[in-house]
Amino acid sequence: MKVELENVKPMEIEARSFEIITEELGDTPLIPGTELIVKRCIHTSADFDYAKNLYFSENAVEKAMEAIRGGACIVTDTQMARAGINKKALARFGGEVYCFMSDEDVAKTAKREGSTRATASMDKAAGLDKKLIFAIGNAPTALVRLYELIREGRLHPELIIGVPVGFVNVVQAKELIMETEVPCIVARGRKGGSNIAACICNALLYMLDNRR
Repeated sequence: MKVELENVKPMEIEARSFEIITEELGDTPLIPGTELIVKRCIHTSADFDYAKNLYFSENAVEKAMEAIRGGACIVTDTQMARAGINKKALARFGGEVYCFMSDEDVAKTAKREGSTRATASMDKAAGLDKKLIFAIGNAPTALVRLYELIREGRLHPELIIGVPVGFVNVVQAKELIMETEVPCIVARGRKGGSNIAACICNALLYMLDNRR
């Protein structure tokens, strides 16, 4: 079998990828203002389901960009997501990226309380005196704890990106976040991941850069 490769220069690969994504999406309806986020999720995963399973609360994108412009920081539930977020782009607006999963005090708290590190790290994040965006791509327990902290009035996030991947309590945890009044971007169902969480953050940052 003869394999024919496209003649694409290295610097043109991403642009060509987005052309293919746009072509294959065809007339799939996307919420105005969310197109770049959806396409970047597809680009990251090669999974076109994100065109249908991404949920955006009302004005979530605009509210998220306003928060970033105001210096909001991002809290992730994995070092992988933290590594994937464009920290230089965020720093231009005064924000930082945090992940407390490897912190000794978080490990001790989780062991003492019989919880997960993700749960304990959300508690630690709630103590930050900053505007916060949460990008959760791995642990549904992090979303459950965020829901509890919000209900208790102890946390008021600017945005929750709820895209953990998996099978146990993943769907339910995402549904809880969608019940709150907090702006959110959620991948309904089982799909997601740390790469998707970082991807959504970066899409927001790219959108802001394009408006400057």
